[in-house]
Amino acid sequence: MSRSTSSTSTSTSTDAAAPARSVHPAGPGLSARLWYGYARVVVALRWLVIGAWTVAAVASAALLPPLGASGDDLEQLGADDASLVAERRSTEVFGFPLLSRVAIVQHDRDGMEPLAQAEAVLRGVALNQGSYETEVLGAVPLTNSGDLFPGAASADTTVMTFLFLDPTASFFEQRDVAEAFAAQELTDDADAYVGVTGSVPARAAQGDIVNGWVHVVEAVTVLAILAVVALTFRSLAAPLVTLFCVGAAVGVTLGVAGSLAGMLDVSVPADLRPLIVALLLGVVTDYCIFYLSGLRTRLAEGRPRLEAARLATASFTPIVTVAGVTVAAGTASLVVAGSGLFRGFGPGLALTVVLGVAVAITLVPALLAVVGRWAFWPQDPAATAPGRAGGAPTRPTFVTRLVTRRASAWAVAVLCIGGLAVAALPLRQLELGLGFVQSLPATHPAAQAADAATDGFAAGIVSPTELLLEGEDVAADPEALVRLGDALEAQPGVAGVLGPGDIPVDDRELMVAPAGDAARYLVVLDDSPLESTAIATLAQLEAALPGLAAGAGVGDVGVSVAGDTALAAGIVQDTTDDLLRISVAALAVNLLMLVLFLRAVVAPLYLLASSVLALLATLGITVTVFQGLLGHDDLTFYVPFAAAVLLLSLGSDYNIFAVGQVWQLAKTRSLREAMTVGVPQSTRAITSAGLALAASFGLLALVPLRPFRELGFALAVGILLDVFVVRALLVPSLLTMVGTASGWPSRRLRAGDAR
Repeated sequence: MSRSTSSTSTSTSTDAAAPARSVHPAGPGLSARLWYGYARVVVALRWLVIGAWTVAAVASAALLPPLGASGDDLEQLGADDASLVAERRSTEVFGFPLLSRVAIVQHDRDGMEPLAQAEAVLRGVALNQGSYETEVLGAVPLTNSGDLFPGAASADTTVMTFLFLDPTASFFEQRDVAEAFAAQELTDDADAYVGVTGSVPARAAQGDIVNGWVHVVEAVTVLAILAVVALTFRSLAAPLVTLFCVGAAVGVTLGVAGSLAGMLDVSVPADLRPLIVALLLGVVTDYCIFYLSGLRTRLAEGRPRLEAARLATASFTPIVTVAGVTVAAGTASLVVAGSGLFRGFGPGLALTVVLGVAVAITLVPALLAVVGRWAFWPQDPAATAPGRAGGAPTRPTFVTRLVTRRASAWAVAVLCIGGLAVAALPLRQLELGLGFVQSLPATHPAAQAADAATDGFAAGIVSPTELLLEGEDVAADPEALVRLGDALEAQPGVAGVLGPGDIPVDDRELMVAPAGDAARYLVVLDDSPLESTAIATLAQLEAALPGLAAGAGVGDVGVSVAGDTALAAGIVQDTTDDLLRISVAALAVNLLMLVLFLRAVVAPLYLLASSVLALLATLGITVTVFQGLLGHDDLTFYVPFAAAVLLLSLGSDYNIFAVGQVWQLAKTRSLREAMTVGVPQSTRAITSAGLALAASFGLLALVPLRPFRELGFALAVGILLDVFVVRALLVPSLLTMVGTASGWPSRRLRAGDAR
């Protein structure tokens, strides 16, 4: 008993005499005293800090515009893409567009009545003549009759009426105009009306789903992370403290982000809000857990409430600040991308983390200074603080002994590296696509209309591809144009081709320019037009086009390609091209932050390499599940890259906390002793924080859209791998293997061993 008292007393007197001397894990006494001074200010102004954040959250939610709803980003994703240039050029030359991203689908599997098909064609002609009082500007009706589309999956069962609407209208407005027109005109059972589909209605549907589910995801995520906090501290009050801090962070962040987006005219990506909320909830919860752990330890040592809050704040604020800046800088590295989507992701996510850190390093310490030991009610902090039994340090666990002994550490490292490498192998099969319609739930009307169109024509009919031929007297030989159409239809992956003479619109030839210097074809692919198989088919078709044109005798012509498949191909290519820039920027930022914080070069190198290996394993597992087990054609194009930046940054976040604990303890003891004490402490906190963050990201999968399920799965798996494999096993084993050389060029670890 006397030994326990002596140990506690020594610890208390040391900290009380020099509260700042061993606070900062990487800095000298002056830096530590500055952090302790910061802690004194925050604790002294605790009521003012709490009141200020409360007012800011309420005012932000009430007065500032919310983060924009899902918007019109289809063309923004590839605004300078050659396919859109070709599409505009086609309309300019012909005076009438050929491509539309909105279509009315009529389908009867048993066969549509000839009169209903004829009415659909006449309705299209009347729209082009302006005979209807509607905002629909024009239409191109297509039937799957045998003479018009011999390659259709069935005959005389389906009519696709492609509508042309005001391109300046939002996705939602265009979808609503099309649905209103269909509801007004297609009222008989014989019309066999199914619904409105296309990439524009699909994006509008995604927006509706995101906006409808975001609050559900927020609520369920909050409940999940509160449960994690409650179980971690065996407390009913700790979750309430966390809830207050998270609520303030969400209220301020969404309002500020919405205002900045408006003031700076920044296009916020359509799918960003749920990810912003998940990141914010997870990060703020993580930092709350770190501060609560520090407060519990200080209270268990017998510190008074305010002194315990000051010491916990001084100990964890530098770690939380550096960790948060690392995450913010890592996500901000997306601004180097050429893709507009990634450039929108970067600032939004970085701003989220910065505001979350601001809440964490001010509001959390202030609140803990007020509630003190009541934060752990109904438990006594001394009874629940880990690592002590009656005031004496507990014996190292089996895992701790395993990773701190050189022989067993080698075995653990080899097993971890080998397992992660094997998990990463399926990454070689990664394919990227967009799949707007395919991401919708199967029961959604836009998805059902697309399925009906596929049954009648082919999957590519939802978004056909346009080929534009330009050249002097290109239309001089009509038979050559017919031969080219036949050659195109014979290509692998092509379901059908509509060319000159096939689609008259209001007595005009839609496929040959009036001046005779241009012709165009509508190509329908066998596969879903925005997925990887269709993209590959189009690439093969483009490569074959010059030879096909020459073989048909068309002559010397220029060929350009337009349509959603070409747009998707450009977006995927731009995303792939961004890979090197994003990777270099993210790795450089995370490495720099680790080097500055640890004041070492060797440890940051293998810490970052461990995070990269875990990331590759995560993406490999994601490919296995979605492309392998679930049979998806591809992953949504932005998922692997958004997951990569977030996981690398969050991995460095945990690196700073875990290794920072060891670096701090190594000031006064050997590296192995520091690891024996520090690894269990950091592992417990990181495990709880990681579970909260994994739950926050994983619950994105509640949104019934494929991109959210892919991203939620990848982020949750990545966090769990990082917590239970990399941070708990691999990193401590590598630190044991490399030893004091980890701190090179600093001599801190060697000095600790010498002492």
